[in-house]
Amino acid sequence: MKIACRVQSLTSSPTLAITSKAKQLKKSGVDVVSFGAGEPDFDTPVHIKKSAIKAINEGFTKYTPSAGMPQLKQAIVEKLKRDNNLQYDPSQIVVSNGAKHSLYSILQTICDKGDEVIIPVPYWVSYPEMVKVAQGKAVFILGEEKNKFKITAKQFEKAIKKKTRALIINSPANPTGCVYTKEELKQIADIAANYGICVISDEIYEKLVYDKAEHVSIASLNEKMLSLTFTVNGLSKAYSMTGWRIGYLAGPKDAVLKISNLQDHSTSCPNSIAQAAAVTALTSSDECIDKMKKEFVKRRNYIVDRINAIKGLSVIKPEGAFYVFCNISKTGLNSLEFAQRLLDEAQVAVIPGIGFGDDHYIRLSFATSTEQIEKGLDRISKWVKLI
Repeated sequence: MKIACRVQSLTSSPTLAITSKAKQLKKSGVDVVSFGAGEPDFDTPVHIKKSAIKAINEGFTKYTPSAGMPQLKQAIVEKLKRDNNLQYDPSQIVVSNGAKHSLYSILQTICDKGDEVIIPVPYWVSYPEMVKVAQGKAVFILGEEKNKFKITAKQFEKAIKKKTRALIINSPANPTGCVYTKEELKQIADIAANYGICVISDEIYEKLVYDKAEHVSIASLNEKMLSLTFTVNGLSKAYSMTGWRIGYLAGPKDAVLKISNLQDHSTSCPNSIAQAAAVTALTSSDECIDKMKKEFVKRRNYIVDRINAIKGLSVIKPEGAFYVFCNISKTGLNSLEFAQRLLDEAQVAVIPGIGFGDDHYIRLSFATSTEQIEKGLDRISKWVKLI
């Protein structure tokens, strides 16, 4: 069968591949410790689950408008104003089947063949593949470890060319946990505004920031950036609702209309029951998130201290999300070799950094229990001494 060119070059996700292998080993009885999780290990809060059950019992099981039910779009408008200092109309919101779906739809809508999208490295694994499917070209900028893996405004401006269409910013970031400061974002925003470059701001981890770090939405910096930015978020991470598949985007009205039209003819509406639960999540207090954050801080501190005590490994303390990006360059192994051997020889699953654009690192998630983190790091410490 002939396969379309736009998907022939797509690669499978190394995140899912390693996680899948680890799960298969567990099913066969192997005691695997997995640091691969891209989702909180906490259950969805009870009050959110109850609202979904209520929706089912009341028969809220039919189609909603493709771009999301009005009550949820209004809740998102109020959330963006309250938390992000962003003023949007419900017509500027599209509710989607997860934030990944929002990102995909944006790129499909704004990219023509050959348009360039600037992506900071390390990046979330799906960004380059989404650009490929949109027939665009990914242009990579290295965020160096000495700058907490963040790109600079100078790097951004240097990468802008005639066909540059957009910049993707992910803060807090997967896989590094880096958080851009307001000043750093302002410098980037000034350049984007000057050149008329769209910014796709992936803010899915916004509520998972630690210590003195502060999340800032780049669209909130000035009216020009508001008109150039697509703000993407969802309920997967902060509310531990990964399987519910509710994400959303906010952006310029004309572009959002076209994204809504695209969704009309692709997926149509997101799950109605999950939408009802999302209204409850966004209109309730953040108490459940705060409890989860406190636990993540404890785990983060422990995992950072333990890794930095292992000869040959090092990590900088992340300011957000629930990952550490561990430097393995001193081991002499590339990330895929490291991850495969660690799983086979020590029964520990980590994600190779090559999938995030940097082969000198591995990603470990601390969205797992303290007991599992301790056990896994004990195994890693012993194994590294043997390689």
